[in-house]
Amino acid sequence: MNLDAYRRQWLGNVRGDLLSGLVVALALIPEAIAFSIIAGVDPKIGLYASFSIAVVTAIAGGRPGMISAATAATAVLMVTLVADHGLQYLLATTVLAGLLQIAAGAAGLGHLMRFVSRSVMTGFVNALAILIFMAQIPELIGVPWLTYPLVAVGLGIIYLFPYLTKAVPSPLVTIVVLTAVVLVMGWDVRTVGDMGELPDTLPVFLIPDIPLTFETLAIIFPYAAAVAVVGLLESLMTANIVDDLTDTKSNRNQECVGQGLANTATGFIGGMAGCAMIGQSIINIKSGGRGRLSCFVAGVVLLFLVVALGDVVARIPMAALVAIMIMVSIGTFSWSSIKDLRTHPRSSSVVMLATVAVVVYTHNLAIGVLVGVLLSGLFFAGKIAQFFRVTSSISEDGRVRTYHVEGQLFFASSEDFMNAFDFREAAEKVVIDVSRAHIWDISSVAALDMAVLKFRRDGSEVEIVGMNEASETIVDRLAVHDKPGAMDDLMAH
Repeated sequence: MNLDAYRRQWLGNVRGDLLSGLVVALALIPEAIAFSIIAGVDPKIGLYASFSIAVVTAIAGGRPGMISAATAATAVLMVTLVADHGLQYLLATTVLAGLLQIAAGAAGLGHLMRFVSRSVMTGFVNALAILIFMAQIPELIGVPWLTYPLVAVGLGIIYLFPYLTKAVPSPLVTIVVLTAVVLVMGWDVRTVGDMGELPDTLPVFLIPDIPLTFETLAIIFPYAAAVAVVGLLESLMTANIVDDLTDTKSNRNQECVGQGLANTATGFIGGMAGCAMIGQSIINIKSGGRGRLSCFVAGVVLLFLVVALGDVVARIPMAALVAIMIMVSIGTFSWSSIKDLRTHPRSSSVVMLATVAVVVYTHNLAIGVLVGVLLSGLFFAGKIAQFFRVTSSISEDGRVRTYHVEGQLFFASSEDFMNAFDFREAAEKVVIDVSRAHIWDISSVAALDMAVLKFRRDGSEVEIVGMNEASETIVDRLAVHDKPGAMDDLMAH
């Protein structure tokens, strides 16, 4: 990226980024506190992390307009580590996870996201929308009755205020109006301050206080690897969603490096690991945020609010933030996917629904996406295997049998390939024509070996014709039918 393009990502939408960053900062506060509680650490650990991750990814990330901070996806992975070994091991794990993410970006692993199908993406989005809504339920149960009308009013402002003007983001108006009403009326409702103690000092640089031994590495590495994978998975999937919402492209490998730098830096200022947040990213986009400045402002304002204006922020009613998150869950859910269940291929619908079900059941986005990707791969292999056939013809003198192979020869079609040959026919010569086929893997090469050797065992001369360059490369490297002792190996089996 040249300097002018990078500058435009910072200054191309200053007003929209400033306003959206302010809204996102307010929305980050209760979630950062909640995620800290999930991980078993003080609220300030999540707040410091959200500040650091947002600022660093704004500078070094590959997706302008995407919000990164402390998240539930990474917090749940640290519960056991904190319980067994304490905060210092959490900080060390955060640093190591960041280094692993930097290595992944340098190795170009960001492009692996192209193997995640649209059905998995849709399932991911729908499951996340459900999880976001479910996370608001505790704020709606066992609370003062005034909470319900406040949430209703908040939703009304969010959806109706844009009809008056879009100059000011409606979520920001919701926070200001509901906070003012609650303070003026003196109503006793749950506020941000009720979720935990806010920090009153700036973060400071520190080195995790752990022994630098292989035993320590053995403890933190599994957690760091899990955090790195889950963090990159959620970040890259969120980047894809922001790409679609803004009709722009992100740099996936740069995003991996940016996330890694952010987590590494966060571990050294006393924060927990995090990644991109789809809910806050959508809030940012819907509030007008497009550039790097929005994420930077969100992080800086978050720290300023909790340190300098902690008493004011603590009085924001949770009803306002619940209304915003309900709006996010409604906007995140792909409602068209329900209608598409009737028209989309059944396999695609199964992948989408399975992803949703697994994520909602496990509360783990990575597991759900993994299940979806595996199902997508299996269904795809099954479909490709159906477009495979072998036909045959025999010469007029009956001496030469030619088999015409068409389609993709790989593990799922290898059995059909073998079943197509008549090894009992004693043709003088057998020609296997693969000019309309492609050989992909070791299973298909092994099947080709077996076919050739079986025909030769029965006395037939075998010739393979029409092999393309790519197929010839893998066959030359892996095939054994022309190597000494190949027939003896076959007989031994």
